[in-house]
Formats: sequence, C-alpha cells, structure tokens
Amino acid sequence: MRTAQIDRTTGETAISLTLNLDGTGASDCRTGCGFLDHMLTLFAKHGRFDLTVTCKGDTDVDYHHTVEDIGICLGKAFAEALGDKKGIIRYGDTTLAMDESLILTAVDISGRGSCYYALEIPTEKVGDFDTELCQEFFIAFARDAGITLHLRQLCGSNSHHIIEGAFKSVARSLKKAVAIDQAFANEIPSTKGILG
Repeated sequence: MRTAQIDRTTGETAISLTLNLDGTGASDCRTGCGFLDHMLTLFAKHGRFDLTVTCKGDTDVDYHHTVEDIGICLGKAFAEALGDKKGIIRYGDTTLAMDESLILTAVDISGRGSCYYALEIPTEKVGDFDTELCQEFFIAFARDAGITLHLRQLCGSNSHHIIEGAFKSVARSLKKAVAIDQAFANEIPSTKGILG
C-alpha cells in the first residue's frame, strides 16, 4: 500500500493528514474552512485517493496559512507515498468541463516541483474563501510533492466552477500519473534511473 501520514505543527497551524494513493476516494476533511473541505473531498473522490485532514489554524486572521500549509502537507504525503516511484506512469493530463468552465491540467511526477498556474478567477471571494488562495495551494502542493503541474483555464466565468474544475482535473491527472504500469513495475520511468 502506498500510504503516508504527515503531522506538521507551526505557530500558525497544526495539521494531521493521511493519504492512500490506492484508495477508493473516501475522505474526512476538517480544515476549519468549509470551501477547502469541499475541494479536498472532490480531490479525493476524483483521484480515488483516501484522504483524511484535520487542521487547527489561525482562521480568525484568514485562511491563508491553513490553505498553504495543507498544500504543503498534501504534497509531502504524495512524495512519501510514491517512495522511489518505481513503476508509475509518471505523466497524466485531463481536460475537464465544469459547466461553462473548461480546465486543462497536465502533471509530470518529475521530482522537480513547480506550478505553472493560469487560472483567471473573476471574483475575489467564493463565500468567505479568498480565491487567490487557490494558487497558493497548488504552488505549495506541487513544490512539496516534487510534481511539475500545469493548470490552465481554457474558458469560464464562474469562480466556483473554475476552482472546482481545477481540483477535479488535477486529481484526475494525478490518478493517471501515479498508476502503476505493470509491464514496468520494477523500473523508474526515467533514463537517469532516478526521479528527483
């Protein structure tokens, strides 16, 4: 089983997170931010990852530290659960329609974490969630997971649909990339013999 448990405590957040890459999509997300809980639940469901997250953060200030730190922890969990990355497909991409929004994602589990983010979210908030935090989450996640992530909005005008489409699309791309190719189950998918 490719699993990880991450516990991280700072002066701003205390997070406990578990991840199973070979799960069923079950989740229990209690971050203190309802919108983020919803996005992480969608992420788990569409990636078929089992995910639990609890966070006690300084949400009386805002959601910034909570969102970024959960991105860090989820990224670390992916890196740990993937181990030496033997046998993984490595690459994945998805074009996902979410009503009027169309989101394209592509991932490379390269060991070199970077995020190329091109979402144009038209409102500053969805409920009490600052939409700029979507970018902070994916940057933190990609960096700590060691994943090259391209995230692009092809069209769309509804902020909620754009963000929801992004989380679903990234999850589906990751599901493809972390899958094991049985024909190459004992090989690292790189001519270098290492991903990192």
